[in-house]
Amino acid sequence: MQYTRLGERGPQVSTIGFGAWAIGGRNWGPTDDEISMAALRAALDQGVTLIDTADVYGFGHSEELVRQLYDERGKGNTVLATKAGNDFYNAGDKDDQGYGAIRSNVDKDYIIFAAEQSLKRLKLDCLDILQLHSQPTDMLDRDDAWEALATLKQQGKIRHAGWSITSFKETEQAYLLDRHHELLDVIQVRYNLLEREAERELFPKALKYGIGVIVRIPLLFGLLTGKFTRESTFTGDDHRKMNLSPEKLDTYLAQLEAMKPLFDRHPDQSMTQVALRFCITHPACHTAIPGAKTPQQVADNCAASDLGPLDPSEIPPPPA
Repeated sequence: MQYTRLGERGPQVSTIGFGAWAIGGRNWGPTDDEISMAALRAALDQGVTLIDTADVYGFGHSEELVRQLYDERGKGNTVLATKAGNDFYNAGDKDDQGYGAIRSNVDKDYIIFAAEQSLKRLKLDCLDILQLHSQPTDMLDRDDAWEALATLKQQGKIRHAGWSITSFKETEQAYLLDRHHELLDVIQVRYNLLEREAERELFPKALKYGIGVIVRIPLLFGLLTGKFTRESTFTGDDHRKMNLSPEKLDTYLAQLEAMKPLFDRHPDQSMTQVALRFCITHPACHTAIPGAKTPQQVADNCAASDLGPLDPSEIPPPPA
């Protein structure tokens, strides 16, 4: 495993982290907590030091599993990044499982409350990184959320302030880095071989301001592992039913076919490893956080770290 500093002010992290959305037990199809715990243990055994989660993943369940990991192993040198801003505490009418509709909430008092709830769930005194969780641009134009991060820093409840930028708003929201770069230590960005909007304005600004970049959705919900076809379907509450609808899947697979020469140049590596290596090649990008539900997936992901970045000359242009 290779390590790097997460921007000029961020912590030292592994270049491949562990994305803990999938183990939350909602939105990714069936999960088994024992297998999820085995995946988390495998990540630590492979040298992973960055674990990324959010309070809303499984309505606290992902954070609870991370706490269980820390109960077993101790926190050690791991860096825990979580998120706040998707309010499930104050949800309205509940469904038959007791879950209500999630709503964006960036009120200062709410962000502080949510951070404190995460601290309790995780049994920590301080969060390494707290990220605002993919909020609409008009909400982020308000001062509330940014003041909450500054207050939490001053109170010693978070070490680093972060922001998970809304998917497909990477250019629209880039100006917020100009406004808040003195506060922000880290941003998290949707970025992968087929989705490269962040290269236009966001990454140059991150480099200018020395802000660390965590790459999320590096495998495009599993599509870049090569396991999906045009006949693939998703059922139940699996979010990919919408995010990889038949129409989107058809478009993505056509774009992926154009990337075949890149994968063919690395016949001894899995598609997963090549796709992850791409994500840590751009000079603005420090670490990628693929999700994993099993130890086998963890091992495949982590191998990309020692393989290192790709040769920039072999990276194809973004899809048209």
